[in-house]
Amino acid sequence: MYPFAELMPPQLLLLSVLVGFGAGIVKGMVGFAMPMIMISAMSLFLPPELALAALIAPTLVTNGMQALRQGGRAAVSTVKRFRVYLIVGGVMLAISAQLVRVLSAEALFLLIGAPVSAFAVLQLSGWKPKIPEKTNGIEALIGGFSGFVGGVSGVWGPPTVAYLTAIDTPKGDSIRVQGVIYGLGALALSVAHLQSGVLNAATLPFSLFMIVPAVAGMMLGGLVHDRIDQQVFRRVTLAVLLVAGLNLVRRAIF
Repeated sequence: MYPFAELMPPQLLLLSVLVGFGAGIVKGMVGFAMPMIMISAMSLFLPPELALAALIAPTLVTNGMQALRQGGRAAVSTVKRFRVYLIVGGVMLAISAQLVRVLSAEALFLLIGAPVSAFAVLQLSGWKPKIPEKTNGIEALIGGFSGFVGGVSGVWGPPTVAYLTAIDTPKGDSIRVQGVIYGLGALALSVAHLQSGVLNAATLPFSLFMIVPAVAGMMLGGLVHDRIDQQVFRRVTLAVLLVAGLNLVRRAIF
């Protein structure tokens, strides 16, 4: 009997592996989008709860790898540098999580997707906002918005990437910063779904299995990342951000 026969037929297991590998490549290249790719693609052929379970362990592991890619000291320095973003975002996430039953997921997807898509289009067209790198007020505002939408929808990547792109964060730093921010969020997500039952005796082994293709893809994407310059990295990041934003708009409307 093939693995996870009780969850899905073998062809769907193969599709899941391919999705995880592809999502890993994108994450290795630009540092984000793995959860959105996995949940969007796998929900087409698996139950939503199983698709969600599948991405939890790979997201936690790959974000940990990403955060520590340049060592623990660099990760700690990132926490110190973006402490305002992390603290305000964490507080807003905790508050907004209580609003899940008040605001619809569609409204939040549109709230995130529309401005992120517009930002990516403007940036790709040549417009570049001048945001001072060390302005605590702006960092707190964007961190709070990111935490707010993350608490309700579980999606906090696009606002984070938009901010890092706007302050022209070097590609290596951008990857590490995203790893730290998303890693803390992924840890909270893992604990929450162990309690919710999404991760259980049947789905947890599948989620752990999906670490393998996701990490393999991330390693391949990382090789590409190391060979592209800052400008190419920026444009690839914006292109992925645009696709992610438009996908959120699609989910809001349809």
